[in-house]
Formats: sequence, C-alpha cells, structure tokens
Amino acid sequence: MMRKSTIIGFLCLAGFDVMAQLSFKTAATAALPMSPDLGWVLRVLAEPAVYLAVLGYIGAFFTWISLLKHAPVGPAFAASHLEVVLVMPFAVLLFGEAVGWIQVAGAGLILSGIACLALDESRTPHDAA
Repeated sequence: MMRKSTIIGFLCLAGFDVMAQLSFKTAATAALPMSPDLGWVLRVLAEPAVYLAVLGYIGAFFTWISLLKHAPVGPAFAASHLEVVLVMPFAVLLFGEAVGWIQVAGAGLILSGIACLALDESRTPHDAA
C-alpha cells in the first residue's frame, strides 16, 4: 500500500507538470506568429505564462527527485507520464482543442500501463533495504 505522502507527491507532480504544459501553450499562443528572430524571443519572454511554465518544471523536478526516494521506480516513472492524459481535458476547455479517438485510446493505454505497473508493484514482495 502506498503511503499518503507518496500519493500527495504524485498529485503535486501531476499538478506541476500540467501547469507547465498549459503555461507553455498559453505563452506560445500569445507570442504568435512564431519567427526565428529576437522580436519573437522578446515576445515570449514578455509573457508571464512562460515563467509559470518554468516554475512548473522546477516544481516537477524537485517533486520527482523527492518521489524517487520513497516510491517504487516503475510506477513512479509510469505515473510521471500521467500529465499527457491530464492535459487533454484542460486543452479542450482552455484552448478549444479537439480530442479524437486516437488520443482517447492513447490515454487509455497510458492509464492501463500505470495500473499494470502499480498492481505488479503491490504484489511484489519488497526487501527491507
């Protein structure tokens, strides 16, 4: 059974990851049109959302490092990809993006993989290392 602090850690990791992804999308959209010049870079840097994205990645990094000390690596690695699934509904709501059957099927596969690793981990005896 996973400890409460580990579950909270996974929720924090997911929150930081989703914040970073949505913030990057917001900043990129606001800085359109994209062009390989200094003007575009300055437009990106002028967007507050880009700093939220950086903050999200920093938070996710430190949360991930902390989780690796306490959580099993297999499920932790799989759960770190949960952001792909969690970002989809937000992208639909916030950006009006379309989600097709391929994305839904992919999300189902990701969730299935996470569940399989979590079930396997719960059935595997652990050494008291």
